[in-house]
Amino acid sequence: MNDSAYRVETTSRLAQWKIENLASCTYRKSDPFKIGKWNWHLSVEKNRVLYVKMYPEISNLTRDNPPIASFIIRVVSSVGDRKTLTHPEIKDKLLKNNEDFVWAIEVPLTGKFIIEVEFLDLKTTTPNGEEPCSIWANGFTQRRSNATALEFLGRMLTEGIHTDITINASDGSIGAHRAVLAARSPVFRSMFSHNLQEKELSTINISDMSIEACQAFLNYLYGIIKHEEFLIHRLALLHAADKYDISDLREACHESLLEDIDAKNVLERLQNASLYRLMKLKMSCIRYLVKFGKIFDIQEDFNAFLQNADRDLIAEVFHEVLRAWKGF
Repeated sequence: MNDSAYRVETTSRLAQWKIENLASCTYRKSDPFKIGKWNWHLSVEKNRVLYVKMYPEISNLTRDNPPIASFIIRVVSSVGDRKTLTHPEIKDKLLKNNEDFVWAIEVPLTGKFIIEVEFLDLKTTTPNGEEPCSIWANGFTQRRSNATALEFLGRMLTEGIHTDITINASDGSIGAHRAVLAARSPVFRSMFSHNLQEKELSTINISDMSIEACQAFLNYLYGIIKHEEFLIHRLALLHAADKYDISDLREACHESLLEDIDAKNVLERLQNASLYRLMKLKMSCIRYLVKFGKIFDIQEDFNAFLQNADRDLIAEVFHEVLRAWKGF
């Protein structure tokens, strides 16, 4: 069999596999062909019934980000009168392996025929769990445009391109842009709209943040913060979010602090939850201490907490302790 027997011809959204002859009981698999981001295979198996399969080639891309395909598949017989069999349109089908789409054709086919696949749409999932987006639709273009815009916005910060304000942290200074800060924070916008020191001197003093934490804060505002950097500076970022009224940063910190409560950090998290009015975090910390009995594992630290914590917060903890005891 020559190599062309396995080759699939393609355009941007159409694939055709010409099969010259298929014996009475046989199997054939095409060479890989690329449509969209993925390599694909077609296969046929004839044993009383003709089975046609289409599936993406197994790869890291397929495992991590399998295609969600909408397509029309046809089998065109070129013997005698041209006869076309068309499968009903497939809509938003998740394809991971060679069993996800199987078409059983009971009509006898002999001689030459063509398997044709017309891809109507290909979607891909997103890391943050949003709705799948078409790789061909405007959504993909918009995401790519957004990513490019963020990249160049980040370069404005990292390369100091036309910075027009200086931020003085406790142990260093960083250049930034009034327009970006004003767009991200109503507090900054107010500073630059009135005849305050920040407007006159083109400086902002953030003496309660280290230069590293302040850099992380700016990286977040410019959309270029790395995950590890965010984790290291979560509490400082939460303070900045509260101080400068940045609700999305506040919520990001809140959700992150909920994820890794343990015996070493629970009391600090509890006090910060009370300070910044993070109800979900506060109740999660109290539940961790009381319902799971961790209050007994950190008695020395808890005793120090009782000496220094807010009285109302201590009362809430003991209220939950009493409720737990009544439940026994």
